[in-house]
Amino acid sequence: MTIYSGKCFCEAVEIEAEGAPEAMGYCHCSSCRSWSAAPVNAFTLWKPQNVRVTKGAEFVATYAQSELSHRQYCKGCGGHLMCDHPPLGLVDVYAATLPTLKFAPGVHVNYSETVLPIRDGLPKLKDFPAEFGGSGVAVSE
Repeated sequence: MTIYSGKCFCEAVEIEAEGAPEAMGYCHCSSCRSWSAAPVNAFTLWKPQNVRVTKGAEFVATYAQSELSHRQYCKGCGGHLMCDHPPLGLVDVYAATLPTLKFAPGVHVNYSETVLPIRDGLPKLKDFPAEFGGSGVAVSE
């Protein structure tokens, strides 16, 4: 299996993701935008057993924003690493954290909240897919 490595901004924390992500895409919700300080957040979703901290676990802090989002970052530099989604059984490793992973987005989620319309032909969902507790409703570009 392929192993993708990444690290925080100061390089105190290193992580690995093994295999292939379950999904990749963009999130447009206000929470992700605020956390990433960007108009859109690129995500890669992995099974938890395929993601591990290989160095600097003592520097990893977690901000449990909600039951759905446990955002993890480096205590040293504040660099964002990943977000655990316990109810979904998935971990979002931010796409920029894994520089050797070929990012191939398949969907836009929470597009009803977008501040940066993107016309790329990918499906745009109002919120989340139905299998993740959302409505699964598609919206136009």
